[in-house]
Amino acid sequence: MKKLIYIPVLLLLAACSGKPKDKKAELADLQKQQAEINGKITKLQAEVGSNDSTKSTEVGAVTVTTKAFTNYVQIQGKIDAQDNVTAYPQSPGTITAIYVKPGQHVSRGQLMVQLDNSVLQQQIAQSQAQVDLNQTLYQRQKNLWDQKIGTEVQFLQAQTNLQSVKKGLSGLRQQANLYRIVSPINGTVDQMDLKLGQVAQPGQTGIRVVNADLLKVKADVPESYAGSVGTGNVVKIVVPDAKDSLMTKVTFAAKALDPTSRSFAVEVKLPQRKSLRPNMTAIIKIANYSKSGAVVIPVKAVQKSEEGDYVFVNENGIAKRKPIKVGVTYGGESEIISGLKAGEQLITEGAADIEDGDKIKVLQSTGN
Repeated sequence: MKKLIYIPVLLLLAACSGKPKDKKAELADLQKQQAEINGKITKLQAEVGSNDSTKSTEVGAVTVTTKAFTNYVQIQGKIDAQDNVTAYPQSPGTITAIYVKPGQHVSRGQLMVQLDNSVLQQQIAQSQAQVDLNQTLYQRQKNLWDQKIGTEVQFLQAQTNLQSVKKGLSGLRQQANLYRIVSPINGTVDQMDLKLGQVAQPGQTGIRVVNADLLKVKADVPESYAGSVGTGNVVKIVVPDAKDSLMTKVTFAAKALDPTSRSFAVEVKLPQRKSLRPNMTAIIKIANYSKSGAVVIPVKAVQKSEEGDYVFVNENGIAKRKPIKVGVTYGGESEIISGLKAGEQLITEGAADIEDGDKIKVLQSTGN
C-alpha cells in the first residue's frame, strides 16, 4: 500500500521538475541585464562626448592693429628728357660743313651744321658795301648840318638811305641764318646721320639734342582716377632695368582727357641720376588714397557670403563670426571700415575650415 502511495508522489515531482521557468522571473532577469547594458552605454557615451568636447581646430591668428594705409594707382610710363628736341634747317640746302658729332655736348645757339648759302653771302657783301657808303655819306651830311650848311632835307635823305640799306643787310643775314642748324638747348648730340654734300630739308633732316640731366616720366592715367590723381600727389617711381626707385610728387596732371584713350597725361620730374636714361620703362605708383590709424587686415582673412563680408576672431578659444565692411584693398591688405577693432585676435589661417562657435587652438599669433 505504501509503495502505491510513493509512486504518484515521485511522478508529481518528476512532472514539476520538467515544468517551464516562470515568465515573470525571466522578464525580471532580462530587465536586469538591460539595465546593466544601458548603464554601460551611458558611460561610454559620456566618455565619447567628453573626448569630442576637447577636440579643437588648429588655426593661425594675428592681433589687429592700426596703421597708416595708402592705396596706389599703378601704371606704366616712359622716361623722357625734359629737353629733348630735334633741330632742323629752315631752308633746303646742301651741307657744306658739320661741326659736331654724336655724344658731343653743345650749348644753346651753337652752330652744328652749315648749309650752302654762297649766293646770299655775295648779296650780303654787296649790301655791306652799300651800308658802308651810306654811312660815310650820312656822317658827312650830318657834319655839314651841324654847321648849318646844307638843307635839312639833304640830312634826312642821307639818314633814311642809311637806315634802308641797314635793314636790307639785316634781312639778308636773317635769310643766311636759315641755312644753318643750331642747337636750341644746352645738351648732348644724341642722334645725327648727316654727310657732307647731302641735301638737307626742313622738317626732315635734323639733329636730336637731349639734355639728359633733366629727366621726367610721362604716363597716361585712366579716366576713372580723374577725381583722385592730380598735381602734387605722392608717387613712387620704379625703374626695373636700372634697378632703381625713388619717391617724389606728380609735377603735372592734364585737365583734358584724350577722347580716344579716355585717359589724361601726367608727368613727374626726376632728379639727376646716372642710372636713368630717356626711353626707359618706368612703373608709376601714384598714391590716390591715404589714411592714418586705419584698421588693416590681410585679404586672405576676409570671408564672403550672400549676407556680406565677415571674419572670424578668437574669443577665449571659441571662433566668433563678425560681419565687417571692407574699404580699399591694395597690396594684399584691406582697410576695414567697420566691424573690427584693434586688439582683437583675427583668425587668418584655417578660417575656411571653421564655423561660428567652433573650439579652436591658435598655433601662431602675431601682430599684423
